[in-house]
Amino acid sequence: MNESVKIYTIPTCSDCNYAKRYFKEREIPYTDYNCEDDVKYAEEVWNLTGKQIVPTIVIGDKVFVGFAENLHEISELLK
Repeated sequence: MNESVKIYTIPTCSDCNYAKRYFKEREIPYTDYNCEDDVKYAEEVWNLTGKQIVPTIVIGDKVFVGFAENLHEISELLK
């Protein structure tokens, strides 16, 4: 896997924390963009999705809104 993973999160989001734990346990490098710490990250989510929903996960040119419901596709992409 040579795609970079970006994840837009907030600290209180359980799906966000699940996604980060999933990546960490599988040693998949990712960059966490905390939307509460910096409003520009929330704006990036809006520009990517037209929504204010976290987690928003970007892998290469694919954008996923939510983690659990996209887990199968994300795991296939990261093989």
